[in-house]
Amino acid sequence: MTVQNGIWTPSAAFAASSTMAAYMRWLADEHGLDFQDYDTLWQWSIDQPDAFWRSIWDYHGLTSPTPFDTVLDNPVMPGAVWFPGARLNYVDQVLRHVRPGHPAIHHEAEDGTLTTLTWDDLAARVGALAASLRAMGIETGDRVVGYLPNTPDTIIAFLACASIGATWSLCAPDMGAPTVLERFDQIEPKAIFTITGYDFTGKYRDRADQVQALIDGLPTLAHWITLDAGTGIDPRHTTRHDWADLLATPGAPDPVDLPFDHPLWVVYSSGTTGSPKPIVHGHGGIVLEHLVLQGLHGNLTPADTFSWFTSTGWIMWNAQVGGLLTGATIALAEGNPNHPDPGRLWRFIDRTGTTSFGAGAAYFIGCMKSGLKPRDLADLSTLRAIGSTGSPLPPEAYEWIWSELGEHIWLAPIAGGTDFAGAFLAGNPMMPVHAGEMQCRALGAAVQAFDDTGSPVIDDVGELVCTVPMPSMPLYFWGDEGDKRYRSSYFEHYPGVWRHGDWIRISAHGGAIIYGRSDATINRHGIRMGTADIYRVVEDREAVADSLVVDLEYLGRESCMILFVKLAEGETLTDDLRAGIIADLKSRASPRHVPDRIEPAPDIPYTLTGKKLEVPIKKRLLGHPMAKVATADAMANPACLEWYDAYARAYLHEPD
Repeated sequence: MTVQNGIWTPSAAFAASSTMAAYMRWLADEHGLDFQDYDTLWQWSIDQPDAFWRSIWDYHGLTSPTPFDTVLDNPVMPGAVWFPGARLNYVDQVLRHVRPGHPAIHHEAEDGTLTTLTWDDLAARVGALAASLRAMGIETGDRVVGYLPNTPDTIIAFLACASIGATWSLCAPDMGAPTVLERFDQIEPKAIFTITGYDFTGKYRDRADQVQALIDGLPTLAHWITLDAGTGIDPRHTTRHDWADLLATPGAPDPVDLPFDHPLWVVYSSGTTGSPKPIVHGHGGIVLEHLVLQGLHGNLTPADTFSWFTSTGWIMWNAQVGGLLTGATIALAEGNPNHPDPGRLWRFIDRTGTTSFGAGAAYFIGCMKSGLKPRDLADLSTLRAIGSTGSPLPPEAYEWIWSELGEHIWLAPIAGGTDFAGAFLAGNPMMPVHAGEMQCRALGAAVQAFDDTGSPVIDDVGELVCTVPMPSMPLYFWGDEGDKRYRSSYFEHYPGVWRHGDWIRISAHGGAIIYGRSDATINRHGIRMGTADIYRVVEDREAVADSLVVDLEYLGRESCMILFVKLAEGETLTDDLRAGIIADLKSRASPRHVPDRIEPAPDIPYTLTGKKLEVPIKKRLLGHPMAKVATADAMANPACLEWYDAYARAYLHEPD
């Protein structure tokens, strides 16, 4: 592998040994489909989605006890029906990889305690818990929820529920009870798994009062399963069960065969600007999508150890568990990534022998800006791939990764979303990596950039759309009568075409860059610019730790563009720094996209999934109440909302 002029090129041996190359050889050998390059393979995958997704089924050896004649029935969005008549279970596809004594899950607690669960232990615990759930009356179709951290027990609970056909839903325990109730109450769960406390930044966070509020606020609950002592909780209308007792029940894994589109889990939109959408995905669609995402684009095999730093409140938790579908070992790091010091995750990679590691883009940017030297902290000899998502990864971060981790590192950022639990843009171990770009449009993802007329464009910024159905797109939103909210969320702007809500540019060589949310676009004098373009310039300055930009558009008068900057420790916003930021934006972004105000802020607000709260802060500054535009419990750093609320009151001359 080499890096020259910002372009990483895989070695011939690395490309040929990849899972993508093996899949292409299989297509040639089994079906006479000889694709000369990835572009022609991708084009086939979207031109003939039925043939492509059937090939994924066959290549990975999926089976159904009942026959199916059609792969894709009614190929429209929304409304596509996949593999009608087929039956399978997500858990079957995980447990087919059981190898006695081989690690399935590594877990590191924040205090450094490292534990390993073998594949045979995983299977045994899933079987025991499933038997206990059946005994307490949990049935196919029941909803079971978790208020749990990123541990092996959470994965066991999910797999046990899925194995019996119960529908799973999960929230992180750092979320407050009102926010969790807003999600769980919509799906009327029958049982809940909880912990009553966890460690973060070296301190114990007691959540007993939140657990009590959840039990009190979910009248459909019949069972409460506590994974810890659960002291001080009144079970009220539920029956209490202790985790250890449920695992002591003998039982072998026996996943039930379910229809292809049987609900696997319910995940939720961020809920920062309204009621969170309860998004339902099916067993079959998720199995196929994650085999493509992790097994082909992620290049994972049973020889790999895969880790993605995530909380249980982010769709990347689901994607990380999806690594088990490939037979890979997965490695979970729980707690604060920078505790006890910023080297924690790099040492974790070393301790677990992780080969493929991912995190939110903000993590890598933070390491870069702090001058961290990962190879001075850990060996990292097993690491061969880095993934990133959540927000755009700037070109400087690509260069930092290759400089600090080595030019052998395959850097493969992805972009997709909670909405379909997959990736529209992904990596490819057979292709070059251009700094600042994601490598390719994912197989089966008919991604285009649409201009204002709804026409596809190349090498120009447009709306990110998907024009062909994918099997992991939502089955529906729970309780959404007539699919009204589902349709308005994705298909209102371009009927029959999925509009994702991001600005994208697809390059002539097939790569792609995301420029931020299309509803947060900065439109100055008729020229649109994504917020990522502005952040890339502003945050390149050592004095700026982070930033947020909003463009306040008014009827009948000029808009006002405000840039909030979180300064690096010890820095102040001087006139010279203001002038330097403006000069940088004029020369490196656009003379039209210079802020009217630059304001120092104590912090930049983020969702739990690592996205900046651009639209909510914009709405607050346009006069909407903070309580209506942002939900504190859906944020990673809710304390800063008070500052932005006070700023808005002063800006709008609102009375105290």
